[in-house]
Amino acid sequence: VCNLSVSTCLSLPAWLHLSVCLPLSVSPWGNTGIGRATALRLAGLGARVVLACRNQDKAREAACHIQRVTGSTDVVYMLLDLGSFRSVRSFAESFLKAEKRLDLLINNAGLVAHGRTEDGFGIEFGVNHLGHFLLTNLLLERLQEGGGGRVVTLSSIAYRWGHIDFQALLERKDLGTGWFSWQFFSAYCNSKLCNVLFTLHLAKRLQGSKVTCYSVHPGVVRTELSRYVGLWQKVFIEPIARLLFLDPATGAQTTLHCALQEGIEPFSGRHFSCCAVEELTPRGRDHAVAQRLWEVSEQLCGLSSTS
Repeated sequence: VCNLSVSTCLSLPAWLHLSVCLPLSVSPWGNTGIGRATALRLAGLGARVVLACRNQDKAREAACHIQRVTGSTDVVYMLLDLGSFRSVRSFAESFLKAEKRLDLLINNAGLVAHGRTEDGFGIEFGVNHLGHFLLTNLLLERLQEGGGGRVVTLSSIAYRWGHIDFQALLERKDLGTGWFSWQFFSAYCNSKLCNVLFTLHLAKRLQGSKVTCYSVHPGVVRTELSRYVGLWQKVFIEPIARLLFLDPATGAQTTLHCALQEGIEPFSGRHFSCCAVEELTPRGRDHAVAQRLWEVSEQLCGLSSTS
């Protein structure tokens, strides 16, 4: 059990300007949960925050709310659908034209759902991993131009039950999808393992630069992560969530810690929980699998390999 205080991370570190790109959920309710709580805190500290969301009306509402609460006028929104490579590339092109600085990329969006992305991938693998993978690669050069950028990727303790079948990926069978609860959960676990391994290998590629990266388990947070599951599943999940799960503001604390805490640079590539480094299980620190995942993800996203 972690005791997280919402007073954590009271000020911007001296090295940070701070310009933030924060992908929110791809759903019509994407302005809620950890992403919104994180954006509120960063805007309140004086950061320029770019909210990236599929639903522009909801993103506009979120930006207006954050401006109203924090008094900041430096909160904007841009269109981004992580379930579409076309949209990710369009967003990156627009972002790089409009924003001359990027200090912090928080890969926050995530979902539990059935279905497929625009490019034909299982939606959990496509959104939770591939969308963030492509976005990070397209924005990485801008991060490296600054004085010490960071990439924070939200994972989950669920990575422990994840598995990556590369043959299935290459055959476009993905890492699990379907209508049943166990299929939702299996696909989600697989995507969260991808988040951890992505961060592990990204840190290796960033060695020698001033950019660092971290994966985060935010705790079991009461959000709309399961908004696409069936009605009977919600009837079971939501009362338990309200009773036992963390509220989004508390759940955002580890993300904020990895975004703002000075002195954690030596821990680039590591996994954080409860605002502290957490040791990964063997499957979460397998460098060979992490490199293979990177190579396959490049192939699936249409990126030329530079590894």
